[in-house]
Amino acid sequence: MADINSLTGRKVLVTGAGGFIGSHLTEALVGAGAEVTAMVHYNSGSLIGNLAFLGRRTLSQIRVVSGSIEDGDFMMHVMKGQETVFHLAALIAIPYSYVAPRSYLRTNVEGTLNVLEAARRLGTERVIHTSTSEVYGTALRTPIDEEHPLRGQSPYSASKIGADKIAESYYRSFGTPVVTVRPFNTFGPRQSARAFIPTIISQALVRDQICLGSLTPERDMTFVTDTASGFIAAATAPDIEGMTINLGIGETRSVSWFAERLLNLMGIDKPIVQEQRRLRPELSEVRKLVSDNSLARKVMGWSPKVTIDEGLLQVIAFVEVNRDLFRADEYVR
Repeated sequence: MADINSLTGRKVLVTGAGGFIGSHLTEALVGAGAEVTAMVHYNSGSLIGNLAFLGRRTLSQIRVVSGSIEDGDFMMHVMKGQETVFHLAALIAIPYSYVAPRSYLRTNVEGTLNVLEAARRLGTERVIHTSTSEVYGTALRTPIDEEHPLRGQSPYSASKIGADKIAESYYRSFGTPVVTVRPFNTFGPRQSARAFIPTIISQALVRDQICLGSLTPERDMTFVTDTASGFIAAATAPDIEGMTINLGIGETRSVSWFAERLLNLMGIDKPIVQEQRRLRPELSEVRKLVSDNSLARKVMGWSPKVTIDEGLLQVIAFVEVNRDLFRADEYVR
């Protein structure tokens, strides 16, 4: 089983540390006593993304570096001396993948190749590669286990399938110690308005109606701290190299259910409408995702702890305090 205490003093790198899940994982790793290097995408403003929400004391314990996952030389440099690498850097917005599919291949596939090649050459002890439940496409059977067929229903999901297969090939070809974690939909504080839960909340606060895409897709939603604990379990559990492991709660609810539940929790009564421009192409929409998380329970001892309502209340509180981060009148791709 996983042993979080084994991270004490361990040198770890988190790519994509400024992102939603990455910032929570970075925070958890500091709490576990790891020596954390947090990699964020280089920008001229020296912005560190969601790491800015971490307290000053936590930030003082993190080494932040800026660079690009697409630069193999840089990755070789930043990974030198790291014992464990959590690879989360990726382009993840599905709507934008329809507009700029090539950029998804460069970042998600080539970026993953750069991480794995550096790990192979440097002898990194373990790489945690991030997949997504989107690689399954609409469920052919439920719950979805790790042997479910993969279906590229968007350029984003196709790029992640490619990245997953590169990770698999490095384990099989070179013995690179990589573990692939496959989170189902994750929600929590710090998530941007490109996700439907903060979109619903931010609109409920300022608009007369809630404008969403398709209301019928069903999603298996895991709170972000549980997802982060799954990454840590994947880094510390013994003898799981080469495995792909689902992280999900094993339950599914529709987008409309979440919208109605959020409005109820907020004490707000507003109409929920479907907006044409937010719809995915018909054959690209993933209708149902629900995880089989039995492998994670068996080999890592991982299980989700935070209930849906507990998590939703935390997101509501975050959005209410940070309204300026959400452009409720715009469609964020």
